Amino acid sequence: MRRIRLTQFGPPDVLQLEEVADPTPGPGQVLINVEFAGVTFVETQVRAGRPPWSGPLPPTPYFPGNGVEGVISAVGSDVDPSLVGNRVVSPTGGSGGYADRVVVNQAMVIPVPDATPAGDAVALLADGRTALAVLRASRLAKDEVVLVTAAAGGVGGLLVQLAVSAGASSVIAVAGGQRKCEHASSLGADVTIDYREQGWTEQLKKTVEGQGLNVVFDGVGGEAGRSIFDIAPPLSRISAFGMASGSYTDASVRDIVLRGVTVVGGAQLRSPSESNTLSAAALAQAAEGRLKPVIGQIFPLERAADAHAAVEGRDVIGKTLLSC
Repeated sequence: MRRIRLTQFGPPDVLQLEEVADPTPGPGQVLINVEFAGVTFVETQVRAGRPPWSGPLPPTPYFPGNGVEGVISAVGSDVDPSLVGNRVVSPTGGSGGYADRVVVNQAMVIPVPDATPAGDAVALLADGRTALAVLRASRLAKDEVVLVTAAAGGVGGLLVQLAVSAGASSVIAVAGGQRKCEHASSLGADVTIDYREQGWTEQLKKTVEGQGLNVVFDGVGGEAGRSIFDIAPPLSRISAFGMASGSYTDASVRDIVLRGVTVVGGAQLRSPSESNTLSAAALAQAAEGRLKPVIGQIFPLERAADAHAAVEGRDVIGKTLLSC
């Protein structure tokens, strides 16, 4: 099998392809012949040695990747052999997903609905469950005004669609660059604002003053997230689910009380089973045509370093995948 590993943390080129013997599934496990693996921004942070958590880095050698889509090719001794040949999507437990063969626990495997386009399932595995969890926590109601940052990203693009489907009266999308703004508009955003343009906060402020704002889905954080926090009116609800800027929005409890806003969570799920339930729900919505992941770019496995460089460069739209 082929897989990506790194022996030290650093720039994208620390990701190296290696060939090793195929793994064998043990009791309760299945072997997946991987077709696509998902790439996340967090994985680029870990590879660079700057993880979004305060604890230590994982030990090396390290094998990145936490979501795969493919076909079951073998099963453990106590697993139903009829599963062989089934197309599935699955988390990998936090590592090892950048590979063309992966062994995972059967309990974590999610069947891919028939007629689902190749790659869509793994594109929805993490981003779909995150978007649904954030939407659920926000208690978004019909006719409310919604703001989505990082609106051209994997999660942001899904949240734009979900807000439209939920009956939002207006969806304001904040993204970086004209191409990304046009993409957010194509997903259903009513107003798009380019945060790379000078005066974007004034434009947003005027938009909010004109139509109000009820819910903010902040996937950027950093200075941009703080600017939006300061513009959000009292009684609005803010979910800071991401940190595309490299850090979460800085807002103390005192800031929150003085602003009169409510901070809602949702991205942190309670258990693996809850994660899988939400991922399966996202797949079901996609199969019904109510949710469409956007796969902006696909790199072959051996170009994992290029995929990371593209994600870090912030020029990508939608989800980035590796073809295995």
